[in-house]
Order: sequence, then structure tokens, then C-alpha cells
Amino acid sequence: MTINDKKIIFGHSPDADDAFMFYAMEKKYIEIPGYSIAHHMEDIESLNVLAATGELLVTAISAARYPDVAEHYRIMSCGSSIGRNYGPMVVSVDPMTETELEGKRVAVPGRFTTSWLLFQIFGPKNCEPVFVDFDDVGPAVQEGRADVGILLHEGQILYEKLGFQGVMSLGEKWFEATALPIPLGLDLVSRHIGNELAQTIADASLASINYARAHEDDALEYALGFGRGIDPEDGKKFVRMYVNEDTVDMGEEGREALNKLFGMAVERGILKEMPELDIVQAN
Repeated sequence: MTINDKKIIFGHSPDADDAFMFYAMEKKYIEIPGYSIAHHMEDIESLNVLAATGELLVTAISAARYPDVAEHYRIMSCGSSIGRNYGPMVVSVDPMTETELEGKRVAVPGRFTTSWLLFQIFGPKNCEPVFVDFDDVGPAVQEGRADVGILLHEGQILYEKLGFQGVMSLGEKWFEATALPIPLGLDLVSRHIGNELAQTIADASLASINYARAHEDDALEYALGFGRGIDPEDGKKFVRMYVNEDTVDMGEEGREALNKLFGMAVERGILKEMPELDIVQAN
């Protein structure tokens, strides 16, 4: 891991909630002295795959991916996508009960996503995953390539408008089982750059999040340019769902939730062993 041309590249998704968090950096209201800031934007599953290389200095990933990339990265206490009693939605075209999920083909937005880990924990064991790009989940269900699909991002709140029926809320299932917030995504910083720079990056990330929340209208106007046509009210609702107090600081509950998620995965044989949570506390 090297830093070329004193540039720090932040990897994140081209979604409204991530754009909101990085608004202040993009507009240079928040800077990292001595470094320029650039952005590498890809869907979360592509970032999950790229994280295995340790190439990016800073990156967003699905929380479920952390055990695989912990050798390269530490978790920042800020920037996490955490929901409370909401999260990815399992949907179908026609009405379906949870018990009817048995044996169904499930369109999954990525093998390494937290949504797939949660489905493996809470869904039937004999379903057939159909791994597709996150924006192909809906079409896969509509076209019959899958019986049900797991919707992320705006789809979690817009699925009815898109013509789908809700079958199972993985966020609600998680909350019923744990009474904890649901850790869906994490922001990571390279463990190969030294503690001082890692701390500086974490502090700048927190400052960017706080700036956006303090200047919500301007940040939302910028962020909704990444909202895939979502209307402003739905966009505001979605951003507020995933840029919240838990995003500012995951706190003890966030740490407990991560340990619970990985522990449940170990219990079910999905994960071999518990990872150590190495967290950089942003100030």
C-alpha cells in the first residue's frame, strides 16, 4: 500500500447516502492537510471484491465482508450504514408468505453483501441464490429469473411503488432476534498507513458527515444527483435512514451488533471464526 502523489482515494458507492456523507469533501469544505482527495465510485459489491486487494486507502464495504479483508483494513467508528428495525427487503411480484420462501430462487445483490448473510441467517436453508448486480434484482424477479429478490438502497422504501410485494424485512428480523441496530455497511481505513494518518482520515470523515448534517438542504441537493431518479422527499427519507447518529459514531451498540452478526454467522457455519474488531475512533 502506497500513497501516490499525496492523494487519498475514498472508495464508496454512487448512492445518495454516500454522496451526502462526502459532500463536504467534494466541495472542499473539509480537507486533509497535505493531501488531495479523490473518489472511486462503484457499487458496494464491486468495492467488496476490490477490498480483498487492499488497494484503496479508504473504502466502504458490506459489514459481512470485514472478516475477509481485516488483514488490510481497520474499521472507522464513523460512516457506517446502520438501521434500527429496518434494512434490506425480500420482495416478490405476487403476494407470498415467509414460509413460502422454501426452495425459492433468490436474486441476491452480491455474494459478499450483508443482505445475503442476513438471508442465510434468517431465511430458509434450501433457497437457491441467483447472484446479480444490485440494480438487476428487480428485473430478475419481474422477468422470472428469480422468484424473490433482496432489495437494497432506495428499493427498501420504494418497493411498493415499483410494483413489488414485501415478503420479509431482514432489518425487522434482525431487530426481533437481537434488539440491536443492524450493521449493514462499514467505512474502512488501511492498516498499512500508520496510526497518525489513519486517525486524520477518520477525523476528516467524521467532520464531513457532521458538516452535511448541519447543512442538510445543500448536501441533499448534491446527494440526490446520485439518487437514480428518486423524488426529493423519498431521497431525504432514505438519506436520513442511513446517515444518522449511528453513522456519526457506531458506539458500543454498533460494536455489539457487529460481534453479534459475526457470532451468528459462526454458529451457523457461514463464517469460520470471529474477527477481531479493530476500530479507529474518530474525534
